[in-house]
Amino acid sequence: MTTSAKTARPRPTPQDAALRALAAPIRRPLSRAGSLSALAELIWAAQSALVAWCIDGLVSPGHFAPTPLMAAAGFLALVVLRAFLERLSTAMAQRAANGLVAETRARLIDRAARLDARARRPAPAELASLAAEKTAMLAPWAARYAPAMTRVRIVPLVLIAMTAWFSWAAAVVLLVAGPLIPVFMALVGIAAKESSERQMAEVGTLNTLLVDRIAALADLRLLGAETRAAESLASASDRLRERTMRVLAIAFLSSTVLELFSAIGVAMVAVYTGFVLLGEIHFGTWGVPLSTGAGVFILMIAPEFFQPLRDLAAAWHDRASAMAVAAVRAATAAWRGGSGARRGPGGAPPSLPRAPFIWSGLRVRPGPGAAPLSLPDGGVAPGEALGISGPSGAGKTTLLSTLAGLIHPEAGEIRWGETLLDAGTADAIRAGIGWLPQSPRFVDAPLAEALTLGREGDLTAALAAAQAEDIVAALPGGLQAHLGDLGGGVSGGEARRLMIARAIHSQAALVLADEPTSDLDPETAAAVLSGLMTLKARGAALIVASHDPAVLAAMDRVIAVEGETAR
Repeated sequence: MTTSAKTARPRPTPQDAALRALAAPIRRPLSRAGSLSALAELIWAAQSALVAWCIDGLVSPGHFAPTPLMAAAGFLALVVLRAFLERLSTAMAQRAANGLVAETRARLIDRAARLDARARRPAPAELASLAAEKTAMLAPWAARYAPAMTRVRIVPLVLIAMTAWFSWAAAVVLLVAGPLIPVFMALVGIAAKESSERQMAEVGTLNTLLVDRIAALADLRLLGAETRAAESLASASDRLRERTMRVLAIAFLSSTVLELFSAIGVAMVAVYTGFVLLGEIHFGTWGVPLSTGAGVFILMIAPEFFQPLRDLAAAWHDRASAMAVAAVRAATAAWRGGSGARRGPGGAPPSLPRAPFIWSGLRVRPGPGAAPLSLPDGGVAPGEALGISGPSGAGKTTLLSTLAGLIHPEAGEIRWGETLLDAGTADAIRAGIGWLPQSPRFVDAPLAEALTLGREGDLTAALAAAQAEDIVAALPGGLQAHLGDLGGGVSGGEARRLMIARAIHSQAALVLADEPTSDLDPETAAAVLSGLMTLKARGAALIVASHDPAVLAAMDRVIAVEGETAR
């Protein structure tokens, strides 16, 4: 392998390994696309040979050569063939790139959705930034950089061999000038990668900040802090603009370096060939004088020797961006935080029939590195309400998450009737559970879809049972309103009543509610409690974790979580 091919290959890094792992499913399509693009580029050598042969015949009439008309026809035929191969190669690479982005996004979202309830997880804005903006940066790398790297490994070697066949001196010029480009590209690439990583981080920070400010807009207005919030957003936007401009400046720098050295290399070949044809230089060939046709051929393929390097340099920034995105793999591993994934393979199986829900001997580690907690045994029958009491931090939310299969206990068992909750049954059990977290969450879709989740049934009756009809009526667009995932446009109490309506509509057999009346005024808390009691009256089992004496008094039974460390 020549020096140019060795130098053009970037030094392997952990990010390179991450990129290779991400691109493993599309390695073969990318390899085929790169090989086709290299073949298309080498067609120029055939075109050059045809032109050089024709010119040589015109200069030396005694030699057999195609006529200008024949040469033109052959040249155009090769143009059509080259265009066809390039189009086919581009289409293959683009399909592979789109597949890579789609698969990476699906894997990213699936991992985020299936995180253990104790794991560190991204904010919604950070996840949206990773899935939408950052992951899309993989497409240019797969569609442009990977085929360009394949061409660099093939085309320069073939063209150097063709040049050396006629003149070893011209080949030496290309061998000397060619490696200078990748060397400077590598130096520029170090700065490009660092700038791209900082830009990627800034994009996620700005998105998170923007979503937080929008969610708190009403509070900011009440506090008169709109100006300060706007200034912080403007400052974050300025930082992102500065980092983006630095990335672009580095991209322009790499292009300038490339054009300088490729122009010098072509000029040196042209000067050498010209002096040889003029008879001023008598070395550099294999003992046979360089003919006019050979000189024209060398001059025509010399710029094409640098073209793969030019393409690689043009796509070098795509590689830098993709290297920054490769940190997604490390980021998703960090979300897991050593807590593992929630139970169940995922899916939407039919829910199990109503039955007593019982647990015993549960021992759960609330977080990575934390001591395991012993949770009290308990159970609830259909149509019964069970309260969970205890001080903050004792493990009430941990108990509810464990009962929902969102946390894998170290010991103990949970049963829905005779069915043991495990990885194979978790999805079926969860299909019958209604979940009311302390911070309500919605699907970012029209409210009707966010409440029904695609299930058939009378949504109007469910809203009436949850005393939520007036909430929908006050929203612009009613059931077509978009609340976003955080429930923008409704208060905390209204959001909880809407979630109760969702549980009523789903006909959940078991409802787990975490602090359903926290931070609510007495009237709103009473409305939420009334909605929960409606669920109980319809035959659902209730398990409610709460500090509220009124909520605990409404329960049929109460068990206390003391936060005792397991022995």
